[in-house]
Amino acid sequence: MKKFQFPGQTHFYSGKVRDVYTIEDKWLVMIASDRISAFDVILPNPIPFKGQVLNQIAAYMLKATADICPNWLEAVPAPNVAIGKKCSPFRVEMVVRGNLTGHAWRTYNSGKRTLCGVPLPEGLRENDYFPHPIITPSTKAEVGHDEDISKEDIIARGLVNADDYAILEKYTLGLFERGKAIAARRGLILVDTKYEFGKIGDTIFLMDEIHTPDSSRYFYADGFEQRQQSGEKQKQLSKEFVREWLIENHFMGKEGQTVPPMSREWIDTISKRYIELYEKVIGEAFSPEILNDEQTYERILKVLPTL
Repeated sequence: MKKFQFPGQTHFYSGKVRDVYTIEDKWLVMIASDRISAFDVILPNPIPFKGQVLNQIAAYMLKATADICPNWLEAVPAPNVAIGKKCSPFRVEMVVRGNLTGHAWRTYNSGKRTLCGVPLPEGLRENDYFPHPIITPSTKAEVGHDEDISKEDIIARGLVNADDYAILEKYTLGLFERGKAIAARRGLILVDTKYEFGKIGDTIFLMDEIHTPDSSRYFYADGFEQRQQSGEKQKQLSKEFVREWLIENHFMGKEGQTVPPMSREWIDTISKRYIELYEKVIGEAFSPEILNDEQTYERILKVLPTL
């Protein structure tokens, strides 16, 4: 993806998945690339249409949750581009979990019964529901791995003050409840997800993407209980299948490990899984839109003066 230069541009940042341009220290132009990351490592091959899928699901979900809390989004001028308010971010991610799966299950299966200071009940199986959703925050690392952290440590370290954290908890649980309701209407279970927040003045805003396959995990609701009872793997739509493939190929982002090669067929499979999730969550057929760099740039330029 080409690196752009916009009028009034004051900063540029290339993240694991997105390229972010700051305009006049007030607006962000966020371009979702087709890069894919797992275990905080960017994998070597892009995934066709992944950026468009992520951007359009996030825009849909931000609009569908705007009554719960303010969010950063102002415009979506191109399939993989979002423009919105520049916030001062909290350096934590609010991870919320409805089921014991992924990182939570790996922690639980190792014998531990607390996660981010949250006690975990005995007797749970992989993918079982928690008695109620739990919040298991992580630090937001500039580079390298995010790390689990408790609410108490967040406040003690001054990452978020107690009053703001109470608001973040309220927003996180409200957004998760809405996300689960949207998913349920589509025959899905929103299993876990993460939210990022920031401030402008005294107002807290929801930032970045929400309820996408990069930030969330979905199970198919149909047959969920039967699969739990029989000990089968749950059918899911998320990036976890990529993580599982990496683990099977002896890669978890640790020092000395090498990312396994990705075949053309495997890249195509990942792309189709992302598109499948889009169509399932949104309830509409995915319409691929391919723009060259010049077309993308021109669309952004048209929107910036209107903000």
